[in-house]
Formats: sequence, C-alpha cells, structure tokens
Amino acid sequence: MARSAWAACNTARRLSIVRRLRQRIAADAEELVRALATRPGRGMAESLSAEILPLAEACRFLEREAAALLAPRRLGRRGRPVWLFGVAAEVRREPFGNVLIVGPSNYPLLLPGVQALQALAAGNAVLVKPAPGCSAPMERLGDWLEEAGLPAGLFQVLHESPGAVTDAVAAGIDKLVLTGSADTGRAVARQLAAALVPSTMELSGNDAVFVLPGADIGTVARALAFGLRFNGSATCIAPRRVFVPQAQAAALEDALTRSVAAIPPAAVPLPVRRRLDGLVRAAVAEGARPLGVLPEDADPAMAPLILADARPGMALLREELFAPILSLVPVRDMDEALDAAAQSPYALGASVFGPEEDAYALAGRLDAGTVTVNDLIVPTADPRLPFGGRRSSGWGVTRGAEGLLEMTRVKTVSVRRGQRLPHLDPPRDGDAALMLAALRLLHGGHGIRIGALRRLAQALLGRRND
Repeated sequence: MARSAWAACNTARRLSIVRRLRQRIAADAEELVRALATRPGRGMAESLSAEILPLAEACRFLEREAAALLAPRRLGRRGRPVWLFGVAAEVRREPFGNVLIVGPSNYPLLLPGVQALQALAAGNAVLVKPAPGCSAPMERLGDWLEEAGLPAGLFQVLHESPGAVTDAVAAGIDKLVLTGSADTGRAVARQLAAALVPSTMELSGNDAVFVLPGADIGTVARALAFGLRFNGSATCIAPRRVFVPQAQAAALEDALTRSVAAIPPAAVPLPVRRRLDGLVRAAVAEGARPLGVLPEDADPAMAPLILADARPGMALLREELFAPILSLVPVRDMDEALDAAAQSPYALGASVFGPEEDAYALAGRLDAGTVTVNDLIVPTADPRLPFGGRRSSGWGVTRGAEGLLEMTRVKTVSVRRGQRLPHLDPPRDGDAALMLAALRLLHGGHGIRIGALRRLAQALLGRRND
C-alpha cells in the first residue's frame, strides 16, 4: 500500500522530493502566478511575495530541519527516576495517516501548500479541499510533486464544494487541518466530534494594533495602509482595530488619510459587503466618524474605509472582516487598550508600534497567537515561526517546527534491560518504609546524597531479590 510504504520510508527520501519541488517552483514560478490568477486585483509581484517565495522558503525549512525534528528522541539517564534504573526510553513521531487539508480562498497556494508539504514530510497521505475557484494552484502543486517522485495517490485534490469535506470525513480521515471562518470551524468540528478526529483550526481574526506613546506616527500610518492594500486586505491578520492614545489620535488620522488616498478599491464579495454595510452604519449611529464617504452597497469594489472615534462595544470591532476597513479607537493608556481589545472574541494576531523595549513588554501581555513589533503581517512569513490563534481564532498551529510536529502523533517506547524486575513480586513487609524513605530522600528538600541514594537502591533490590 502506497501510504504504508511512504510512512515507512526514511525522512531523507521524502525531503528529496520537497527539494525537487522547490527547484521546480523557482524554475517555473510564472506557471504558479497564472494558476493564482483567480485572485482579483493581484499583480505578479504580489503573488510572488505573498505566496510563491514564502512557499519556497517553507520547502527549504523542511529540507534543513525536518529530519532532526522527526527523528526519535532518546532519553538518557539524566532526569530518569532512580527506581527506573535499567530502563531505556525514546519518544517517536509517527504520521497520522490520511490528513485532510481544507484551504482558504485568500492564499490558495501558500497556506494549504505549506500544510500539505509538512504533512507529506511527516509521512502522511494528503487530501486537499480547495476553496471554490481555487483548485488550479493545488492541482499544479500535485502535478509537480508527482513529477518530483511522490508516489501516486499520496496527494489528492478533492472537489471544491463544501460537501467534499463531509464526504471525506465520512469515508475516514485521521486528522483535519482547516483554514477558514470561525463559523466554518464550528460546523466542521461538530462533524469530527462523532469520530473523535483531531484537528488544527486556523480561524477568523479581527486583529488589534497598539500605538504606544513615542511611536513614529508616519511609520504607523504607512504600515496600516499596507495592511489595507496587501492582498486586497483579505488577510486574517490584517489590522482592523487600532488603539491609539488620545493625544496621538488626530495626528494618526491625518497621516493615515494621506497614506490610504492612493490605494485602489478592492473586490469584496456582495454578502460580505452587505454585512459590513450594516455594521458600519450601526457604528456611525453610535458615534463613529467615517474619514471619507461611506461606500455604496451595490458597488462590487470597496475603497479603504477608516472609522475614527470607534468604541470597543461596537459590533464592528467584534466581528471577523475580510474587507479594507479600519477602526481607530482612542484610549487613555495601554491598560484601557488591553481591556478594550479583550472585548473581541478573536485572538489571532496583534501588532505593537513604539519604542522597542516598551513594545516588547506590551507584547508579552497580549492575548494573541502571534505578535509583531513595529511591523505587521510580513514577519509571519518566516517559515521557522508557527502560526495559530486562540479563543474564537482556533487552536493548534501550522508552519514552523511546531506545525510540522502537529502532523505527527507521539509514541513512547520503553525498554527494560537486565533481569531484575523487583516490582513484579508481591509486596512484602518493609516495602512501605523503604518507599517512604525514598520519597523523603528524593523529594524532601534536603538535597540528595549519592551514597545514601545508592544504599537505598541496593536495599530496594535486596528486598525484592532475597
């Protein structure tokens, strides 16, 4: 069976296929750009920077690190309980089997591509369910993997319809990795619960940005404009809520208005536009102030919209939003900002701008899966970094060493060496006293004397073998 043979083959062979794939990506990147043409308004440079270059770097990360990460970890004598003398142990990482990957529409190559490659490197077979209209990049990736030497049947692209997930789960999978909305995550999790199938879920975000006193307002404005422009602002960690000290709010409004002026409108699906329209108008009715003209509901493209004087209780600040919109929330200080940010159920990513030492300290207080300091979005493309959210933003991680290990399950193997197995004998008089002596010697807080420890071990052995 191809899957069993793949799981049993050595990691070096699996990674040789990843290496050949990376070289093919470099040689024929233009084909991937054409396969990504379904992303509206995205040029070649953005496809290269947003998906293709990061995918190649993710391949290189696996080539360098996967063998060591997946190798059995042998435990030496250090830290081994004294009463387990003669026992050798190791921790193994084994593949799950069939991993179903449910891909998103905003990054239809990078996100499912990295997840699929990590699953394959760990020895799994992979099923990919692309988002509607997004099969082309996955089909291209599958063709190139097969040309690179991947055995047939180990990478399958399913139909784009949501029913494909239900069918795959019913047929039997061993793990699911999903990137999508919180509502989709809840629905799929219910399907998995009956069969107790484990999952990793990267779900919605409504990311917060914290502007500290001393931050360079011009840099903040440029970064926020980038977040509104990049990929049409259809990024789960794009900035949506900006908490800014009251004394700096006006300056940020001015700088941001200038920075976003040249950003072209982005295509936003009509259902999203209608939902957003209701949230925006409710926020304006509650006191938010639009910097510019509110968009028309019927317009298929949306220019960036900034709402000043937003307040934490507004529904707009608690919902997932895949559109170029940003809310500015004036605060007295960062304590108030943290309290305000916590009112959103999402905890995917966050950014902090300001003096590095202060920003780094605030990063440690944030409830978020990933935090960037004095930047946003781009640093998370580092293939060494795991990525995942908290609360309504999901669980588990993808990418990085931790993401690779999530594609495996743990097996421990312990080997008893020697013929002495005193614990197999029935209890005898005096055993309780010996155990109490061992407990107090090892854990009583008076330090361990090697000689006393040796005598105790000999006494235990003698007690069992006399």
